[in-house]
Amino acid sequence: MAAQAFEGLAHTVRRLWPADRTAVLNYFLRLDPETRASRFMGNVSEAGVRAYATQALTAEGVMYGAFVGGALRGLGELRPMGPGASRYVLGPHAEAAFAVERAFRRRGIGAALFARIASSARHRGVVDLHVRCLSGNGPMLRLAAKHGAALQHEGREIEGALHLARPTPFSLWYEGIAEAFDFTLAASFPEQMRPPA
Repeated sequence: MAAQAFEGLAHTVRRLWPADRTAVLNYFLRLDPETRASRFMGNVSEAGVRAYATQALTAEGVMYGAFVGGALRGLGELRPMGPGASRYVLGPHAEAAFAVERAFRRRGIGAALFARIASSARHRGVVDLHVRCLSGNGPMLRLAAKHGAALQHEGREIEGALHLARPTPFSLWYEGIAEAFDFTLAASFPEQMRPPA
């Protein structure tokens, strides 16, 4: 629901729905090898990316996308870390994963995705939001630290945890409005029909 302007362009962050499957696939296929390896914590083939993108929007959890000029340029995922997850409550622990195309970094997209994921997690019963990344993933480390995540080094990986506040009646109401708005945007402006840039 957030629209922010930068350098003459605006980006919109919204929840992704099954109708966005083509946009998600095109996004993952456009990622340069280093960004793709950072996102998946290792090298992934094109076939692996296609298989992941096919099921990503229907797997447990939710996905958010950042659109610039109608194209998906950043993607964040929120996934439960244990049993007991349902469509509306993910459980006390969840994991977030992010990636922003290299040409669109350092413009607030990652921060907007992180804020939206943290808000979504908070309203889905998550108490501790976890992030993992390779130790060389500077953008993710800066983003996690900026949002107050406690970082721990584990070999070549770094794990961070962010303790979330409990939702309030107003924040729950706002989250519901944001999700309705996101669905309306997805139905009204199907970005997946646009050719990949």
